[in-house]
Order: sequence, then structure tokens, then C-alpha cells
Amino acid sequence: MTSAKSLPMIVIVDDDDSLRAATRSLVRSLGYEVHDYGNAEDFLASGDADRAACLITDVNMPGLSGIDLKHALAGRGCSLPVLLMTASTDENILDRAACCGAIRTLRKPFDCRDLIDTLEAAVAAP
Repeated sequence: MTSAKSLPMIVIVDDDDSLRAATRSLVRSLGYEVHDYGNAEDFLASGDADRAACLITDVNMPGLSGIDLKHALAGRGCSLPVLLMTASTDENILDRAACCGAIRTLRKPFDCRDLIDTLEAAVAAP
């Protein structure tokens, strides 16, 4: 039997409580350990970036955006794979998301299979 400590940890950062809860439930159902935060600042203060296998975060949040969070992690030398989510149709935001080094940007509402496939590929990568 596998202990919870040996499961890959996925972090979810989203200010939308209901979307964060739904994503947390989906990711847990895949067998991952999940930590979640309502904002980027709390996540950065937690130290979880050093232990996580992947970060799933919203682009538009109060305080640091998901794009800013990706840049903050890179500035700390953290190469944690980041999957962005956004409901935005603003081309500037979408361009910034595409150029920030995230492994993928999913447009809300997204197909759960797209999130699962991207997450599994990120966790499996060396």
C-alpha cells in the first residue's frame, strides 16, 4: 500500500473557492496529494513550491496573478511545472500566458480530460 507521503503533490492556487474545490476533488480522485491556496502570496509563503510536482493556477487573481506567480517562482530558481487556467478572452493576457513558460494554458470552461492529460504529463516528466 502506498503512503500519502509518497504521492506526488499537486498545488492549486485559485481565488474562486468553488473552482478550487472542484479542481481539488478531481486531482485527489487521480490519486495525488493536493494542497490548495486562495492566493499566490499564501502559496509562496508556504514552502510547498519546493515539494510540489505541479502547480495549477488561475491567471486572474487579486494580488499576484498566475503569470506573476510563474515569474516569481522562476525568479527563485524554481522550475515547478505550471498549468494556467483562464476565462479571459483578452488577447494581451492570453499572449502573456503563452509566453510566460507555463506548460499549458487551459481556457475555462475546460474539458477535465485536458487538465488530467496535462497534469499526468507534467508529473511523469523527469
